Amino acid sequence: MRIRATVAAVSGALALSAFAMPAAQAADAPKVPADVAAAFKAAHSASGKTAYTATVDGEPYALDASFSNVKVNNGKNIAVGITNVVKVPVSFTLTHGADVDITASDFFAGVDLYRGPSFDESLWDFVSDDATCTESSATVASCTATVEIDPVELLNEDAGSWKAAAFAVAFNGEDQSDPNLDNVGVAVQDPVAAFKLQRYSKLTVNAAPEPVVKGKTITVTGKLSRANWDTSAYAGYTNQSVKLQFRKKGSSTYTTLKTITSDSTGNLKTTTTASVDGYYRYSFAGTTTTPAVNATGDFVDVQ
Repeated sequence: MRIRATVAAVSGALALSAFAMPAAQAADAPKVPADVAAAFKAAHSASGKTAYTATVDGEPYALDASFSNVKVNNGKNIAVGITNVVKVPVSFTLTHGADVDITASDFFAGVDLYRGPSFDESLWDFVSDDATCTESSATVASCTATVEIDPVELLNEDAGSWKAAAFAVAFNGEDQSDPNLDNVGVAVQDPVAAFKLQRYSKLTVNAAPEPVVKGKTITVTGKLSRANWDTSAYAGYTNQSVKLQFRKKGSSTYTTLKTITSDSTGNLKTTTTASVDGYYRYSFAGTTTTPAVNATGDFVDVQ
């Protein structure tokens, strides 16, 4: 089953456990660093800031830290296919109190990407690795991290609007497997960024015949498809508006000739009249769940 990592208390000690999502959400658990996940989720559970129901000793204090200039994937949406793990860069500026030692081995900072109304009510999430922070002054640092998104852990319903929360946890020498939370500092800022997580799209084109006599009809076929995370395959994207475009030989600009609609299997087919040598392509503007894509132009020699 698809599993989300959470935190539970076992004989007064913290341990990572899990709770099952609905059966339709079947997949492997995200690879979240256990110490970061435990500290983050435990701290929030103890402070009553999330829906997690762990019972822990103590309550974390508010760490003197804040986040700015947060960027996810350099400010771009994230497209995920069906096979490759997508490594998403994240960066942020961490401003902290002089008494916060961000160089300590038990200090962690990172970004959590989630789907849902808020981090506390997230439906699914991916956590970054521990950020690498470079100090620019005694209280300011520039930080970078990476979030790995594995398509195996996604369902089609996950496509669309996502947000990001930034966090920092200072254990301050506490046993990370069984800390006294009174001595653990936590800072969370939510949301700090928004983006679209999209199903990777593909678009093909074929213009025929080649060559063709000037004034004769050219038939242009193709297909618009996108990643289906439920089946781990590509499937036709149906009933979508797609532009047929033409670029004259020697030009760098495409002009739209007409707009057609993909059929029930994502296939495309239309005709146009041959006039001069040039390239034909299909162009899809994209949707909330699917990125824009252009087919590679197909050259037609007009005689």
